[in-house]
Amino acid sequence: MVRKLAQRIKLFSSPRKEFYLFLKELLGFFPENLKLYDIAFIHKSASMVDSQGKYVNNERLEYLGDAILGAIIAEFLYNRFPQEDEGFLTKMRSKLVNREFLTKLTYDLGLDIFIESNTKNTLENSHIYGDALEALIGAIYLDKDYMTAKYFVTKRILSQYVDLYQIEQEDTNFKSKLIEWSQKYKKELEFKTIDNTPDGSKQPLFNASVTIDGVKSGTGKGTSKKEAQQNAAKEALKQIDEE
Repeated sequence: MVRKLAQRIKLFSSPRKEFYLFLKELLGFFPENLKLYDIAFIHKSASMVDSQGKYVNNERLEYLGDAILGAIIAEFLYNRFPQEDEGFLTKMRSKLVNREFLTKLTYDLGLDIFIESNTKNTLENSHIYGDALEALIGAIYLDKDYMTAKYFVTKRILSQYVDLYQIEQEDTNFKSKLIEWSQKYKKELEFKTIDNTPDGSKQPLFNASVTIDGVKSGTGKGTSKKEAQQNAAKEALKQIDEE
């Protein structure tokens, strides 16, 4: 009790009071280990050096939060759709944990304004917000427990900001859609992907292109081969629609 009272006094007297009060309103509880939540919003481009000379950023929390979020979403979908098979559940989980969707959620929750970043790389920026949300989930897990993290994801995010029916109707697998189209119209499709990671960079970068009957029809970049090919397929489908 005394410890909790001390934490709340620290929260209200801190120069980051606005941030902590925002978290309290968002999470539905008083955060205790405030340092965890500070770290959750520090992108590696804005890494700080702690008293032991170590760089501090949200990469480790993001790694942990990613695993916890995946488990929570898997259990949620398993219970929400008892009649659906593994393929449907896997596709739905993929839609709910992809970076584009997590980035949108980060903006919807109002978390974007608290993220500390010094990067100007637009591709890397696309991952910063989703990573911060996952890092926040990791912080909740360490500060409280799994059930509290689960409550935050299911009650504070999924029930308030996610339309499962709409997501169920969307097909975001652009590569799969392009392959189906090529098979239907008997077109020759080929993907090419190259590793274009700058020397010394910790962030991988891949460039992908797709040709239809030998004609380049789309290009894309990504931090994984899969992401780059999806972006290339998305551009190709857009060109097909326009034509």
